[in-house]
Amino acid sequence: MKRKSKALSCAVALTMSMALLLSGCGGSGSSGGDVSGEDTGAVKDELHIAISANPPSLDPQSINSNIVGGIGAHVYEPLFAMNAEYEPTPVLAESYEVSDDGMVYTIKLRQGVKFHNGEEMTADDVVASMNRWLEVSAKANTLIGGSTFEKVDDYTVNLNVNQASSDIIMILASPIQAAAIYPAEVVESATAEGISEYIGTGPYQVSEWKQDQYVKLEAYEDYQPSEGESSGLAGEKGAATPTLYFDVVTDASTRIAGVQSGEYDIAEEIPLDNYEELSGDTNLTLNVDRGGTLNLFLDTTEGIMANQTFRQAVLAALNCDDIMLAAYGNPDLYEINASWSDPTDAQWGTDAGSEYYNQQDTDKAKELLEEAGYNGETVVLVTTQDYPEMYNATLVVQEELKQAGINAEVETYDFSTFMEHRADPNQFDMFITSNSYNMLPIQLSVLDSGWAGLNAPEVTEGIQAIRSASSDEEAAEAWADLQTFLYEYGAATVLGHYTGVIAMDSGVQGYDYLRFPIYWNVTASE
Repeated sequence: MKRKSKALSCAVALTMSMALLLSGCGGSGSSGGDVSGEDTGAVKDELHIAISANPPSLDPQSINSNIVGGIGAHVYEPLFAMNAEYEPTPVLAESYEVSDDGMVYTIKLRQGVKFHNGEEMTADDVVASMNRWLEVSAKANTLIGGSTFEKVDDYTVNLNVNQASSDIIMILASPIQAAAIYPAEVVESATAEGISEYIGTGPYQVSEWKQDQYVKLEAYEDYQPSEGESSGLAGEKGAATPTLYFDVVTDASTRIAGVQSGEYDIAEEIPLDNYEELSGDTNLTLNVDRGGTLNLFLDTTEGIMANQTFRQAVLAALNCDDIMLAAYGNPDLYEINASWSDPTDAQWGTDAGSEYYNQQDTDKAKELLEEAGYNGETVVLVTTQDYPEMYNATLVVQEELKQAGINAEVETYDFSTFMEHRADPNQFDMFITSNSYNMLPIQLSVLDSGWAGLNAPEVTEGIQAIRSASSDEEAAEAWADLQTFLYEYGAATVLGHYTGVIAMDSGVQGYDYLRFPIYWNVTASE
């Protein structure tokens, strides 16, 4: 028997809760307006988006960068992409079937799709692109390295996987180091530095790239969107504004001044310190989108930290509301939730283990310390002032641990030295970092023994259970079990979910977000 998956369509925007979005924002919240657009009169032919850094490449297959991925999503398309509910949805694929043993995925391709050079996409392009992606994408190589794509006919390819797993299509749909499809000749001419021609099948084509100044994209007239309503990175893509400029503006104050003056329609990466100021500007809309989690990692290998009961005492003492408020300064900019994944993720969002999260129970912490035989040993929290949210959160954690009776000290370093200490369990007891969301929980840093020293058989077994699950439901259950273990073991805890702020002119309509800002349905009033 074969299992067959078809496209799922959804018009659900990836947003924070309504309370999070509406409080303090100078506009309509996380969405800049209806994707369908409102009748606001004349609209601009050009959209200027101020970005915070020069893209190191326009080759999303090989570069793990939000800026590269965000621009690239408008130019290139994959076989599958995430919709607004984080469901992998066919884009350049039409459908797929899986063999009974789970080792072969037969993928039917859409016909008549044209690259920006006017040539039709066929299996030769897909095979060349995907086999290169398996080599140059570190995430793909780690998870499905050794798998291969092969041509069946002009509009059919086979993916022969290295092991049967329920997450194969999810991996293909991951937007970071995306499995972008290029013409075969672009792949063949690529060097170790990347591709030299920027040709995809997306709604926009690369018109000009001036290093350190801008990337200019223009609407591709022969673009053929996949079926279904616009949803996340899948469905209809309209190229509503003919020309997009991604203007490189590294100075945050210049980005802010530019969006206030109208030089830029949108400014990305707004510092949280400017949120209150800009939220009062009625000419702007502030969009607050989930970015990831702020996490406390605990050494599980050395001294008193190797005592699980002691680590549980640490978790019992934490008041995550106070920690996140100190880190981000405004309740509109964070959410308290135990999930290690985005809580809105249909498959991976879970509150499993939440009984160990945000306990705010000093008395329980003191009881656990006595049970652990704690004798006042010094516990060192390493941090850096280079990231104020991490530093401020660390100071609050220190105070909460002291209130529970733990002799907590803070050691502060520049970022590079902090990273050296963080990487060696002999040089830290705890540390706080922020981590962006991953499409798959098996990609989380907390599960990497090289990150904070966690090396437990339950982690290996949990990852294998997720990867070998026979269904999405079974994989989700396995992840919930593994997340529960992380909390029970006291290896680490989510402190809260942080957000990113984007400022845009109030006349901007159609904005959406899924891991990246999405601009193909955006218009801006004259």
